[in-house]
Amino acid sequence: MSDAKRLPAEVMEQLFTAARTHNGWLDREVPDALLELALDYAKWGPTSANCSPMRIVFVRSQEAKQRLAPAMSAGNLAKTMAAPATAIIGYDLDFPDLLPQLYPATDARSWFAGNDALIEETAFRNGTLQAGYFLLALRAVGLDAGPMSGFDKATVDAEFFKNTRIRSNFLINIGYGDVAQLYPRGPRLAFEDMAKIL
Repeated sequence: MSDAKRLPAEVMEQLFTAARTHNGWLDREVPDALLELALDYAKWGPTSANCSPMRIVFVRSQEAKQRLAPAMSAGNLAKTMAAPATAIIGYDLDFPDLLPQLYPATDARSWFAGNDALIEETAFRNGTLQAGYFLLALRAVGLDAGPMSGFDKATVDAEFFKNTRIRSNFLINIGYGDVAQLYPRGPRLAFEDMAKIL
């Protein structure tokens, strides 16, 4: 990549090196417009055959939080109830139905006909990939995030995805993080411990 296309160091810090996984939240509302903007950026990330299986429910109201609460593990309950918003990241097993619209170059829907294992694998992989884009998009629009597992998926699916073929993957608490509640930052692996160039 040429230096002309490289993002400034402060942008990379906001997206990666200075960004943190937050557990505590300031009492500051997250505007709907920022959630919409983040998703509007994230949707442009690549997926196989543009399948775009990620689906999100944003849990914001107290009523919705109370519906989510029974599914949360003890360690994740308080911070989730305190977060201004929680995104339930799901993946849609009916994504092939939209392939004629999303990938009109060929009959991609036929690739998945009768192949439930391929549908599950493709939806999970690409939905997770999209969630990664969404996490970076949240940071890019100035929000903080706390992605996590630690919840009962069956309970969430029954409560928020009833009568659909959407399955929950993980949650992201969203807001403006309280830096006073951050843990010391954990180390990361060195390049040579993660990769090799052949």
